[in-house]
Amino acid sequence: MHHPRTGALVRVTTLALLWGSGFLWTRLALDGGLTPAYLATLRCALGAAVLLALARAARQTLPRDRRTWRHLAVAALLCNALPFLLTSIGQQSVDSGVAGVLHATTPLWSLLLALTVGSEHRPHPARLAGLLLGFAGTLLIFAPGPHSRLDPAGVTALLAAAASYALAYAYMARHLTGRDAPLAHSAAQLLAATGLTALALPAATPPTAPTATGLTAAIILGTLATGVTFHLNARLIATEGPTTAAAVGYLLPAVAVTLGAAVLDEPLTGRTVTGTAVVLAGVALTRRRPRPADPPTPRPAGAHRPERHPARR
Repeated sequence: MHHPRTGALVRVTTLALLWGSGFLWTRLALDGGLTPAYLATLRCALGAAVLLALARAARQTLPRDRRTWRHLAVAALLCNALPFLLTSIGQQSVDSGVAGVLHATTPLWSLLLALTVGSEHRPHPARLAGLLLGFAGTLLIFAPGPHSRLDPAGVTALLAAAASYALAYAYMARHLTGRDAPLAHSAAQLLAATGLTALALPAATPPTAPTATGLTAAIILGTLATGVTFHLNARLIATEGPTTAAAVGYLLPAVAVTLGAAVLDEPLTGRTVTGTAVVLAGVALTRRRPRPADPPTPRPAGAHRPERHPARR
């Protein structure tokens, strides 16, 4: 008999592998001759094509009202066009494994955003400690080393991509949650992202004779690591809840670092491993919520209720 927990584990693992491999495919596509703007545009277009096909199969139609499209355009900019472009720019000079770890700082930026705008007035001390710990781990990874592919511009681009995701999640939670036809809305969002990234193409450096490996990596990045993961993530949230879906975020850096070391021969230094562990520990702390107060113990019917002191009424 199929156990529900086993099914959830398979879905989480599959999503983590597909999503975490995105940094590997990005590196291979860039090394294969594609440039950041063209790669980001192709990624959005292929992801949109996958989601349009899934939406059509599910008989879901694209939204028609302008208000929804305006919200989708903002979400597309913050959640797709901008971070996809920044990630590609950053990975030109930063190892794919390190890029995956820097991507995991998104919850840290989310907490920092909540503190900045005042939506979290009294954060749990552990969450504040997690914020400091997570960014300390990022600094540890960023510390100069003889073998890592790091430079300030690349790291800044990747951190900006993670911060953009945090802004996107806050915006989407306010304006785009609880809507019908999730596949169609996701497809519409990636269609809008395709148009936004295409605006950068006239000023971008064109690809120089992309290799077969580069094109294959770009196709996998767009179809599997973008389109299919959108669908799987939505299904995981619907079937298992957001807490289980959030567990994928803890696996992404491990997948990215492992694939980078195994496929691209990226150096797996002690500093990278330690920094990754520190970042994930910080992220875990930032997700801690205060426990709700225990409900009062019900009294048996007819039980004697002691009189309280007047001053304590």
